[in-house]
Amino acid sequence: MRSAVVTAGNDRIRWAEMPGAEPARVYVHGLGATSPAYFAAAAAHPLLAGRRSLLVDLLGHGHSDRPADFDYRLESHADTLAAALTAAGVTGAEVIGHSMGGAVAIVLAARHPGLVSRLLLVDANLDPAPRVPVAPGSSGIASYSEEEFLAGGLAEVRGRVSEHWWATMRLTDPAALHRTAVHLVTGTVPTMRELLLDLDVPRTYLLPEADGPLTGADALAAAGVRVVPVPDCGHNIMLDNPDGFAAAAAEALSAP
Repeated sequence: MRSAVVTAGNDRIRWAEMPGAEPARVYVHGLGATSPAYFAAAAAHPLLAGRRSLLVDLLGHGHSDRPADFDYRLESHADTLAAALTAAGVTGAEVIGHSMGGAVAIVLAARHPGLVSRLLLVDANLDPAPRVPVAPGSSGIASYSEEEFLAGGLAEVRGRVSEHWWATMRLTDPAALHRTAVHLVTGTVPTMRELLLDLDVPRTYLLPEADGPLTGADALAAAGVRVVPVPDCGHNIMLDNPDGFAAAAAEALSAP
């Protein structure tokens, strides 16, 4: 486990690292997750192994610190991730982001372009979303006020999520989970989708084939974003279909 100080309060981001060839690959988890649990098998897959790989836990998540005074905006997550990557000597990384981690990866590429040479987005959040009570994901978490969430909302959410997600969600600081969810459904200005359209790096978006056409796929394709459906999977593509994910990811990360 490696770490770097990323805030004025000496809070640390931590990551697991696999040695290998440069440029590095940086794996960024989704809301209430942790990168080693979601990405270790993918990074070690024969189609993806051999690269220096950093499996990063964002602040408030997994093994990283949980500062109470951090706002957990997507921009703040991106800036602290940038500080960690800079401390690790990473430049021009291939960044693989799942769900909320994909949104953070987009913001990272927009705000710190020297750190990112390529983006692979895994069913990532691109647009603001409504707050929907009793929904199992970020929309449901964000439907609570922070006070309500800390007083009992987290327990209610536990009853609506899978055991796999809860296994890592329970490692997430509750306030960090709620604030990140609120900022995820609020989105950025410009939106994550608009930022993605304007980026000048190779970009690929993986989605579950069963979800059907991706909203705005034509505009993404026109801007040079490859949209690739992956069969036999749900939202957690790398866990549901490891070989399918590795094949799609390897192609995306080697495409011109």
